[in-house]
Amino acid sequence: TQGDDKLVLSDVLVGEVWLASGQSNMLWRLNQTGDTNSLKEADTPLFRFYHSEPQVHTNASAYNEKLQNILKNKEMYQGSWSCNTPQTRARMSAVGYYFGRELQKHLGNTPVAVVHASLGGSEMMAWMPPSVLNKKYKECTTERWLESKYMSAWVRGRARQNIGNDLNAPHPYKPAYLFETGIEPWTDFPVAGVIWYQGESDAEIQDEKQNAQLLTDMIKGWRKELNNATLPFLMVELPRINDKSPLRAYWPEFRHVQQMVAAELPKVYSLTTLDLGSKNSDVHPPRKLEVGTRLADLAAATQYGVAVPYSGPVAVKTTAKGDSITVHYQFAEGLTTTNGQAPVGFEVSANGKQYHPATARIEGETVVLTSDKVKKPKYARYGWYTYMEPNLVNGAELPATPYTPEK
Repeated sequence: TQGDDKLVLSDVLVGEVWLASGQSNMLWRLNQTGDTNSLKEADTPLFRFYHSEPQVHTNASAYNEKLQNILKNKEMYQGSWSCNTPQTRARMSAVGYYFGRELQKHLGNTPVAVVHASLGGSEMMAWMPPSVLNKKYKECTTERWLESKYMSAWVRGRARQNIGNDLNAPHPYKPAYLFETGIEPWTDFPVAGVIWYQGESDAEIQDEKQNAQLLTDMIKGWRKELNNATLPFLMVELPRINDKSPLRAYWPEFRHVQQMVAAELPKVYSLTTLDLGSKNSDVHPPRKLEVGTRLADLAAATQYGVAVPYSGPVAVKTTAKGDSITVHYQFAEGLTTTNGQAPVGFEVSANGKQYHPATARIEGETVVLTSDKVKKPKYARYGWYTYMEPNLVNGAELPATPYTPEK
Protein backbone atom coordinates (compact mmCIF):
# COMPACT_ATOMS: atom_id res chain seq x y z
CA THR A 1 0.00 0.00 0.00
CA GLN A 2 1.02 3.58 -0.64
CA GLY A 3 -1.46 6.21 0.39
CA ASP A 4 -4.79 5.16 -1.08
CA ASP A 5 -3.18 2.79 -3.60
CA LYS A 6 -3.02 -0.93 -3.02
CA LEU A 7 -1.40 -3.64 -5.16
CA VAL A 8 -2.17 -7.30 -4.44
CA LEU A 9 0.15 -10.05 -5.69
CA SER A 10 -0.99 -13.66 -5.40
CA ASP A 11 0.67 -17.04 -5.78
CA VAL A 12 4.15 -15.76 -4.95
CA LEU A 13 6.82 -18.30 -4.01
CA VAL A 14 10.22 -17.95 -2.36
CA GLY A 15 12.70 -20.73 -3.13
CA GLU A 16 15.76 -21.87 -5.05
CA VAL A 17 16.31 -20.27 -8.48
CA TRP A 18 18.81 -21.74 -10.94
CA LEU A 19 20.01 -20.37 -14.29
CA ALA A 20 20.10 -22.72 -17.30
CA SER A 21 22.22 -21.62 -20.23
CA GLY A 22 24.47 -22.75 -23.09
CA GLN A 23 23.92 -23.60 -26.74
CA SER A 24 21.45 -25.72 -28.70
CA ASN A 25 21.42 -28.76 -26.42
CA MET A 26 20.25 -26.52 -23.58
CA LEU A 27 17.82 -24.72 -25.89
CA TRP A 28 16.34 -28.06 -27.06
CA ARG A 29 12.68 -27.82 -26.12
CA LEU A 30 10.63 -30.30 -24.14
CA ASN A 31 8.27 -30.68 -27.10
CA GLN A 32 11.24 -31.77 -29.26
CA THR A 33 12.06 -34.78 -27.07
CA GLY A 34 9.06 -36.98 -27.87
CA ASP A 35 8.40 -37.25 -24.12
CA THR A 36 4.61 -37.00 -24.28
CA ASN A 37 4.24 -38.11 -20.66
CA SER A 38 6.12 -35.08 -19.35
CA LEU A 39 4.23 -32.78 -21.69
CA LYS A 40 0.91 -34.00 -20.31
CA GLU A 41 1.76 -34.53 -16.64
CA ALA A 42 -0.20 -32.69 -14.00
CA ASP A 43 0.63 -29.23 -12.69
CA THR A 44 3.42 -29.05 -10.13
CA PRO A 45 2.79 -25.83 -8.18
CA LEU A 46 6.20 -25.74 -6.46
CA PHE A 47 8.14 -25.68 -9.73
CA ARG A 48 8.16 -22.47 -11.79
CA PHE A 49 10.24 -21.31 -14.72
CA TYR A 50 11.13 -18.31 -16.81
CA HIS A 51 11.74 -19.32 -20.41
CA SER A 52 13.61 -16.67 -22.40
CA GLU A 53 12.56 -17.27 -26.00
CA PRO A 54 15.22 -16.24 -28.56
CA GLN A 55 13.81 -13.79 -31.09
CA VAL A 56 16.76 -14.24 -33.46
CA HIS A 57 18.46 -17.50 -34.37
CA THR A 58 21.54 -18.17 -36.48
CA ASN A 59 20.12 -20.13 -39.38
CA ALA A 60 22.13 -20.21 -42.60
CA SER A 61 20.61 -17.07 -44.14
CA ALA A 62 21.04 -13.31 -44.14
CA TYR A 63 19.24 -11.25 -41.51
CA ASN A 64 16.45 -9.04 -42.76
CA GLU A 65 15.72 -5.55 -41.44
CA LYS A 66 13.33 -6.83 -38.77
CA LEU A 67 15.93 -9.18 -37.27
CA GLN A 68 18.62 -6.51 -37.49
CA ASN A 69 16.45 -4.08 -35.54
CA ILE A 70 15.70 -6.68 -32.86
CA LEU A 71 19.42 -7.20 -32.36
CA LYS A 72 20.23 -3.48 -32.40
CA ASN A 73 17.59 -2.83 -29.75
CA LYS A 74 18.88 -5.76 -27.67
CA GLU A 75 15.46 -7.40 -27.70
CA MET A 76 17.04 -10.81 -28.15
CA TYR A 77 14.89 -12.58 -25.56
CA GLN A 78 11.26 -12.44 -24.58
CA GLY A 79 9.77 -14.33 -21.68
CA SER A 80 7.74 -14.34 -18.51
CA TRP A 81 7.34 -16.30 -15.31
CA SER A 82 5.21 -19.41 -15.71
CA CYS A 83 3.61 -21.98 -13.47
CA ASN A 84 4.39 -25.52 -14.54
CA THR A 85 1.34 -26.64 -16.48
CA PRO A 86 0.79 -28.64 -19.70
CA GLN A 87 -0.06 -25.35 -21.41
CA THR A 88 3.20 -23.60 -20.51
CA ARG A 89 5.97 -26.20 -20.48
CA ALA A 90 6.15 -27.26 -24.15
CA ARG A 91 8.79 -24.73 -25.26
CA MET A 92 10.82 -24.84 -22.06
CA SER A 93 14.39 -26.12 -22.26
CA ALA A 94 14.12 -29.90 -21.83
CA VAL A 95 17.31 -30.17 -19.76
CA GLY A 96 16.28 -27.14 -17.69
CA TYR A 97 12.80 -28.53 -17.20
CA TYR A 98 13.91 -32.00 -16.11
CA PHE A 99 16.53 -30.48 -13.81
CA GLY A 100 14.07 -28.19 -12.06
CA ARG A 101 11.34 -30.77 -11.77
CA GLU A 102 13.63 -33.39 -10.27
CA LEU A 103 15.46 -30.97 -7.97
CA GLN A 104 12.14 -29.80 -6.55
CA LYS A 105 11.25 -33.43 -5.79
CA HIS A 106 14.54 -33.77 -3.90
CA LEU A 107 13.88 -30.62 -1.86
CA GLY A 108 10.36 -31.56 -0.78
CA ASN A 109 8.39 -28.47 0.23
CA THR A 110 10.99 -26.00 -1.06
CA PRO A 111 9.95 -24.26 -4.30
CA VAL A 112 12.38 -24.43 -7.23
CA ALA A 113 12.52 -22.27 -10.34
CA VAL A 114 14.66 -22.36 -13.48
CA VAL A 115 15.49 -19.27 -15.53
CA HIS A 116 16.49 -20.32 -19.03
CA ALA A 117 18.44 -18.33 -21.66
CA SER A 118 20.52 -20.10 -24.32
CA LEU A 119 21.20 -20.06 -28.07
CA GLY A 120 22.22 -22.65 -30.63
CA GLY A 121 25.83 -22.59 -31.80
CA SER A 122 26.91 -19.94 -29.30
CA GLU A 123 30.50 -19.92 -28.15
CA MET A 124 31.78 -18.95 -24.71
CA MET A 125 32.75 -15.47 -25.86
CA ALA A 126 29.12 -14.57 -26.53
CA TRP A 127 28.37 -15.30 -22.85
CA MET A 128 31.42 -13.47 -21.48
CA PRO A 129 30.59 -10.46 -19.27
CA PRO A 130 31.68 -7.12 -20.80
CA SER A 131 33.84 -6.38 -17.75
CA VAL A 132 35.95 -9.46 -18.52
CA LEU A 133 36.18 -8.63 -22.22
CA ASN A 134 37.36 -5.10 -21.55
CA LYS A 135 39.99 -6.32 -19.13
CA LYS A 136 41.38 -9.44 -20.82
CA TYR A 137 40.06 -9.69 -24.39
CA LYS A 138 40.03 -6.17 -25.80
CA GLU A 139 40.62 -7.41 -29.33
CA CYS A 140 37.15 -8.95 -29.18
CA THR A 141 35.48 -5.60 -28.54
CA THR A 142 36.31 -4.16 -31.98
CA GLU A 143 34.67 -4.61 -35.37
CA ARG A 144 37.33 -7.26 -36.10
CA TRP A 145 35.86 -9.63 -33.48
CA LEU A 146 35.15 -12.35 -36.04
CA GLU A 147 38.84 -12.51 -36.91
CA SER A 148 39.75 -13.27 -33.31
CA LYS A 149 41.50 -16.54 -32.51
CA TYR A 150 38.65 -17.26 -30.09
CA MET A 151 36.11 -17.69 -32.88
CA SER A 152 35.87 -21.13 -34.45
CA ALA A 153 35.66 -21.54 -38.21
CA TRP A 154 32.03 -22.64 -37.91
CA VAL A 155 31.09 -19.56 -35.87
CA ARG A 156 32.87 -17.28 -38.34
CA GLY A 157 31.11 -18.87 -41.29
CA ARG A 158 27.64 -18.78 -39.79
CA ALA A 159 27.97 -15.18 -38.57
CA ARG A 160 29.06 -14.02 -42.01
CA GLN A 161 26.06 -15.76 -43.55
CA ASN A 162 23.87 -13.72 -41.22
CA ILE A 163 25.51 -10.27 -41.39
CA GLY A 164 27.66 -10.37 -44.52
CA ASN A 165 30.68 -8.08 -44.50
CA ASP A 166 29.21 -5.51 -42.13
CA LEU A 167 31.15 -6.50 -39.02
CA ASN A 168 29.68 -3.53 -37.13
CA ALA A 169 26.27 -5.14 -37.42
CA PRO A 170 25.02 -6.74 -34.20
CA HIS A 171 25.05 -10.51 -34.04
CA PRO A 172 24.14 -13.00 -31.28
CA TYR A 173 27.66 -14.48 -31.41
CA LYS A 174 29.33 -11.13 -30.88
CA PRO A 175 31.36 -11.28 -27.66
CA ALA A 176 29.29 -10.40 -24.58
CA TYR A 177 26.04 -10.01 -26.56
CA LEU A 178 24.23 -13.01 -25.11
CA PHE A 179 25.40 -12.24 -21.60
CA GLU A 180 24.10 -8.69 -21.90
CA THR A 181 20.72 -9.76 -23.25
CA GLY A 182 20.14 -13.11 -21.55
CA ILE A 183 22.00 -13.06 -18.22
CA GLU A 184 22.59 -9.45 -17.21
CA PRO A 185 18.88 -8.84 -16.44
CA TRP A 186 19.23 -11.40 -13.61
CA THR A 187 22.40 -10.09 -11.99
CA ASP A 188 20.52 -8.55 -9.04
CA PHE A 189 18.50 -11.72 -8.54
CA PRO A 190 19.42 -14.22 -5.78
CA VAL A 191 20.52 -17.09 -8.02
CA ALA A 192 21.30 -20.41 -6.32
CA GLY A 193 23.40 -21.88 -9.13
CA VAL A 194 23.95 -22.43 -12.85
CA ILE A 195 23.55 -25.44 -15.12
CA TRP A 196 25.55 -25.11 -18.34
CA TYR A 197 25.43 -27.23 -21.52
CA GLN A 198 27.87 -25.79 -24.05
CA GLY A 199 31.19 -26.49 -25.75
CA GLU A 200 30.38 -27.94 -29.14
CA SER A 201 31.34 -24.69 -30.89
CA ASP A 202 34.48 -23.95 -28.89
CA ALA A 203 35.66 -27.56 -29.15
CA GLU A 204 36.52 -26.97 -32.80
CA ILE A 205 39.51 -24.90 -31.62
CA GLN A 206 42.23 -27.34 -30.62
CA ASP A 207 43.82 -25.37 -27.80
CA GLU A 208 43.28 -26.78 -24.31
CA LYS A 209 45.02 -23.86 -22.58
CA GLN A 210 42.94 -21.27 -24.41
CA ASN A 211 39.64 -23.07 -23.85
CA ALA A 212 40.39 -23.65 -20.17
CA GLN A 213 41.20 -19.96 -19.72
CA LEU A 214 38.01 -18.88 -21.49
CA LEU A 215 35.86 -21.20 -19.41
CA THR A 216 37.57 -20.12 -16.19
CA ASP A 217 37.19 -16.42 -17.01
CA MET A 218 33.56 -16.85 -17.99
CA ILE A 219 32.67 -18.66 -14.77
CA LYS A 220 34.53 -16.15 -12.61
CA GLY A 221 32.88 -13.32 -14.56
CA TRP A 222 29.40 -14.71 -13.99
CA ARG A 223 30.16 -15.16 -10.30
CA LYS A 224 31.25 -11.55 -9.98
CA GLU A 225 28.24 -10.21 -11.87
CA LEU A 226 25.86 -12.42 -9.89
CA ASN A 227 27.47 -11.37 -6.60
CA ASN A 228 28.51 -14.84 -5.49
CA ALA A 229 32.20 -15.78 -5.57
CA THR A 230 31.40 -19.49 -5.15
CA LEU A 231 28.21 -19.70 -7.21
CA PRO A 232 27.67 -23.42 -8.03
CA PHE A 233 28.34 -24.08 -11.72
CA LEU A 234 27.29 -27.49 -13.05
CA MET A 235 28.54 -28.28 -16.57
CA VAL A 236 27.37 -31.03 -18.87
CA GLU A 237 30.50 -32.70 -20.21
CA LEU A 238 30.47 -33.17 -23.97
CA PRO A 239 28.94 -36.58 -24.73
CA ARG A 240 29.91 -39.01 -27.47
CA ILE A 241 29.11 -38.40 -31.12
CA ASN A 242 29.61 -40.82 -34.02
CA ASP A 243 31.14 -38.23 -36.33
CA LYS A 244 34.67 -38.51 -37.72
CA SER A 245 34.73 -35.01 -39.18
CA PRO A 246 37.35 -32.47 -38.03
CA LEU A 247 34.54 -30.47 -36.43
CA ARG A 248 34.19 -33.10 -33.68
CA ALA A 249 37.74 -34.49 -33.51
CA TYR A 250 38.72 -32.45 -30.44
CA TRP A 251 35.83 -33.52 -28.19
CA PRO A 252 37.98 -35.77 -25.92
CA GLU A 253 40.33 -32.85 -25.27
CA PHE A 254 37.44 -30.50 -24.56
CA ARG A 255 36.00 -32.92 -22.01
CA HIS A 256 39.41 -32.78 -20.37
CA VAL A 257 39.21 -28.96 -20.39
CA GLN A 258 35.89 -29.14 -18.56
CA GLN A 259 37.34 -31.55 -16.00
CA MET A 260 40.44 -29.40 -15.43
CA VAL A 261 38.36 -26.28 -14.78
CA ALA A 262 36.07 -28.22 -12.44
CA ALA A 263 39.10 -29.46 -10.52
CA GLU A 264 40.56 -25.97 -10.27
CA LEU A 265 37.53 -23.90 -9.24
CA PRO A 266 35.45 -24.51 -6.09
CA LYS A 267 31.86 -25.63 -6.60
CA VAL A 268 32.36 -26.24 -10.32
CA TYR A 269 31.39 -29.71 -11.54
CA SER A 270 31.72 -31.56 -14.86
CA LEU A 271 28.94 -34.09 -15.35
CA THR A 272 29.78 -37.14 -17.47
CA THR A 273 27.29 -37.99 -20.23
CA LEU A 274 29.57 -40.15 -22.38
CA ASP A 275 26.90 -42.85 -22.46
CA LEU A 276 24.05 -40.52 -23.45
CA GLY A 277 25.39 -39.06 -26.68
CA SER A 278 24.29 -39.80 -30.22
CA LYS A 279 25.05 -43.09 -31.91
CA ASN A 280 25.11 -41.19 -35.18
CA SER A 281 26.44 -37.76 -36.18
CA ASP A 282 23.51 -35.83 -34.67
CA VAL A 283 24.94 -33.11 -32.42
CA HIS A 284 21.67 -33.14 -30.45
CA PRO A 285 21.55 -36.35 -28.36
CA PRO A 286 17.94 -37.39 -27.74
CA ARG A 287 18.22 -38.42 -24.07
CA LYS A 288 17.66 -35.12 -22.31
CA LEU A 289 15.74 -36.67 -19.39
CA GLU A 290 18.83 -38.45 -18.05
CA VAL A 291 20.95 -35.30 -18.45
CA GLY A 292 18.51 -33.18 -16.47
CA THR A 293 18.02 -35.86 -13.82
CA ARG A 294 21.77 -36.33 -13.31
CA LEU A 295 22.21 -32.57 -12.97
CA ALA A 296 19.44 -32.48 -10.37
CA ASP A 297 21.03 -35.34 -8.43
CA LEU A 298 24.39 -33.56 -8.58
CA ALA A 299 22.89 -30.31 -7.29
CA ALA A 300 20.85 -32.05 -4.60
CA ALA A 301 23.85 -33.99 -3.26
CA THR A 302 26.55 -31.33 -3.44
CA GLN A 303 24.55 -28.17 -2.65
CA TYR A 304 21.70 -29.35 -0.45
CA GLY A 305 23.09 -32.41 1.33
CA VAL A 306 20.58 -34.87 -0.12
CA ALA A 307 21.81 -38.48 0.09
CA VAL A 308 21.62 -39.48 -3.57
CA PRO A 309 24.29 -40.98 -5.90
CA TYR A 310 25.63 -38.20 -8.10
CA SER A 311 28.86 -39.41 -9.71
CA GLY A 312 30.11 -42.36 -11.67
CA PRO A 313 33.57 -43.85 -11.04
CA VAL A 314 36.33 -41.23 -11.14
CA ALA A 315 39.98 -42.26 -11.61
CA VAL A 316 42.19 -40.82 -8.89
CA LYS A 317 45.55 -42.46 -9.61
CA THR A 318 47.33 -45.26 -11.45
CA THR A 319 50.00 -47.68 -10.24
CA ALA A 320 52.25 -49.50 -12.68
CA LYS A 321 53.81 -52.88 -11.92
CA GLY A 322 55.51 -55.11 -14.46
CA ASP A 323 53.35 -55.73 -17.49
CA SER A 324 50.20 -54.15 -16.00
CA ILE A 325 48.92 -50.83 -14.76
CA THR A 326 46.05 -50.42 -12.29
CA VAL A 327 43.53 -47.56 -12.33
CA HIS A 328 42.19 -46.67 -8.86
CA TYR A 329 38.71 -45.15 -8.57
CA GLN A 330 36.54 -43.23 -6.16
CA PHE A 331 32.72 -43.37 -6.36
CA ALA A 332 33.33 -46.97 -7.43
CA GLU A 333 31.26 -49.05 -5.01
CA GLY A 334 29.76 -51.93 -6.97
CA LEU A 335 32.10 -51.34 -9.92
CA THR A 336 30.82 -53.40 -12.83
CA THR A 337 29.85 -53.29 -16.49
CA THR A 338 26.44 -52.81 -18.02
CA ASN A 339 26.68 -55.90 -20.23
CA GLY A 340 28.68 -58.31 -18.09
CA GLN A 341 31.63 -58.06 -20.47
CA ALA A 342 35.12 -56.71 -19.80
CA PRO A 343 35.40 -52.92 -19.55
CA VAL A 344 36.06 -51.18 -22.87
CA GLY A 345 37.64 -47.85 -23.78
CA PHE A 346 40.99 -48.18 -21.97
CA GLU A 347 44.40 -47.51 -23.51
CA VAL A 348 47.94 -47.76 -22.16
CA SER A 349 51.26 -46.22 -23.06
CA ALA A 350 54.93 -46.59 -22.21
CA ASN A 351 55.82 -42.96 -22.94
CA GLY A 352 52.57 -40.99 -22.47
CA LYS A 353 52.41 -40.18 -26.18
CA GLN A 354 51.59 -43.32 -28.13
CA TYR A 355 48.59 -45.19 -26.71
CA HIS A 356 47.37 -48.68 -27.53
CA PRO A 357 44.08 -50.45 -26.70
CA ALA A 358 44.22 -52.38 -23.43
CA THR A 359 42.57 -55.48 -22.06
CA ALA A 360 40.80 -54.59 -18.81
CA ARG A 361 39.53 -56.51 -15.82
CA ILE A 362 37.79 -55.28 -12.69
CA GLU A 363 39.36 -56.01 -9.31
CA GLY A 364 37.27 -54.52 -6.49
CA GLU A 365 37.24 -50.76 -7.04
CA THR A 366 40.13 -50.83 -9.51
CA VAL A 367 40.64 -51.79 -13.14
CA VAL A 368 43.79 -53.67 -14.14
CA LEU A 369 45.11 -53.09 -17.68
CA THR A 370 47.48 -55.01 -19.94
CA SER A 371 48.40 -54.86 -23.61
CA ASP A 372 50.42 -57.11 -25.91
CA LYS A 373 51.79 -53.96 -27.55
CA VAL A 374 53.03 -52.33 -24.34
CA LYS A 375 55.25 -54.60 -22.24
CA LYS A 376 55.71 -52.13 -19.37
CA PRO A 377 52.86 -49.63 -19.35
CA LYS A 378 53.42 -46.44 -17.35
CA TYR A 379 50.39 -44.42 -18.41
CA ALA A 380 46.70 -45.19 -18.86
CA ARG A 381 43.69 -43.31 -20.16
CA TYR A 382 39.99 -44.01 -20.54
CA GLY A 383 37.26 -42.76 -22.86
CA TRP A 384 39.64 -40.82 -25.07
CA TYR A 385 37.37 -41.17 -28.09
CA THR A 386 34.96 -38.93 -29.91
CA TYR A 387 32.64 -41.93 -30.02
CA MET A 388 32.52 -45.09 -27.97
CA GLU A 389 29.93 -47.30 -26.28
CA PRO A 390 31.07 -47.27 -22.65
CA ASN A 391 30.09 -50.05 -20.27
CA LEU A 392 31.97 -49.27 -17.03
CA VAL A 393 29.62 -48.11 -14.25
CA ASN A 394 29.29 -48.17 -10.48
CA GLY A 395 26.51 -49.77 -8.47
CA ALA A 396 24.28 -46.74 -9.08
CA GLU A 397 24.65 -47.40 -12.84
CA LEU A 398 26.44 -44.08 -13.36
CA PRO A 399 29.15 -44.10 -16.06
CA ALA A 400 32.86 -43.80 -15.45
CA THR A 401 34.38 -40.40 -16.17
CA PRO A 402 36.87 -40.11 -19.07
CA TYR A 403 40.42 -39.97 -17.77
CA THR A 404 43.84 -39.00 -19.02
CA PRO A 405 47.00 -38.40 -16.98
CA GLU A 406 47.93 -34.77 -16.53
CA LYS A 407 50.84 -33.65 -18.69
